[in-house]
Amino acid sequence: MSLAPAPDADIDRTNEDLLVLTAEGNQDAFAVFYDRIGGRVLGLVQRVLIDSAQSEEVTQDVFVEIWQNATKFDPSRGKAASWALTIAHRRAIDRVRSSQSSRDRDYMVGIRDLEAPRDDVAESVEVRLEHERVSRAMARLTDIQRAALELTYFQGLTNTEAALRAGIPANTMKTRLRDSLAALRRLVNAA
Repeated sequence: MSLAPAPDADIDRTNEDLLVLTAEGNQDAFAVFYDRIGGRVLGLVQRVLIDSAQSEEVTQDVFVEIWQNATKFDPSRGKAASWALTIAHRRAIDRVRSSQSSRDRDYMVGIRDLEAPRDDVAESVEVRLEHERVSRAMARLTDIQRAALELTYFQGLTNTEAALRAGIPANTMKTRLRDSLAALRRLVNAA
């Protein structure tokens, strides 16, 4: 923030007087107050934030707030420097919290959007090996067991439709399916 040099009359005033004049819109008084306390405000903000660019940005925000809210300063309640440094500390802490909140949000979004690592090669090999085990087991089933599984699982027929196609009662098809699945499970697990 760059302000014109203040008139000599304002240089002799206290910080409290300068803030009262600032509240009345006196830019020269504000410039003197800024010159007197600007380094302390920046130093405090830098100790909290560490990052120089953010510290300068927050310091500028602090002085904008001081300019806009100088009417809220009450000299009977404390020193002008303390009031300004309290604003600076509050703004710096707000920036830290805001930055942390933003990092937390980014982290949570990153976790949500992170796709679990997959080994596509291993997965496809595993699927192929499982397919081969089931195919070998299917070949070892009886013709009746294999037909029952092919009608229902590979052709997608219901038990009733498979029974009609095989020319047997629905209950018989259900029994054959149950027995065929049990036999297939035993053969696959044995492989």
